[in-house]
Amino acid sequence: MTIHRPGLPGDLPAAEVLWARWALIAAVEATTEREETPTVHRSGHWIDEDGLHWDDCGCTWWVMSRMGEGRFVLYGEDESSGVKWHEPPIDMLAGGPDWLPYEELRDRLEGYELGCVYWYENGAWSRAPYPDSLGDDGLDCGLSDFVDRAALLRDLACHIDGTVPGPGAADLLADVEAYRLDARLLLERLGSTDPDGDPRDLPAVARSLDRAGLSGSATAM
Repeated sequence: MTIHRPGLPGDLPAAEVLWARWALIAAVEATTEREETPTVHRSGHWIDEDGLHWDDCGCTWWVMSRMGEGRFVLYGEDESSGVKWHEPPIDMLAGGPDWLPYEELRDRLEGYELGCVYWYENGAWSRAPYPDSLGDDGLDCGLSDFVDRAALLRDLACHIDGTVPGPGAADLLADVEAYRLDARLLLERLGSTDPDGDPRDLPAVARSLDRAGLSGSATAM
């Protein structure tokens, strides 16, 4: 799936699918130590009371939040975005519904921290209109790993222990996307260490799956 530059609402998968994919990566990366780290000092992928996060502490940061039944908001910035520097200025909140987290978004805007905002309801993504002169809003570089299913599978496969029998990365991802994951199967298939060689924290993984609504029949291990 291709993300245009600047992004188009139709470039993104359904919000429920995007949430599931992102939440899965956040879960397999979860550790108790990271859970206890203040958000301002965190990096990588994680889920908390505000929703899903992706932050590389440098070039890109993103948040996806549930805003009620069938409603989501996606906002953040990649350094490739030209929105906040565009002249004349672009109103990233133009046409936004009344349920957006305007206080948070306006605080980000005032601090020149925001690169784009997308919102989802009635089964479709939307965003503010962009002028033809805008080259990029950062959506491609920021979210491509969740939109490109093949890339996501490669990332997930790095966490799977191929010596343990059970469903592979493709089957696990399909179950996650369909919200039918038996999370115990995922916990059993994860390697004892993460791709960096650090010990796997299965209770933290289980907690993240539960927070994201992907826990299925899991219990913390």
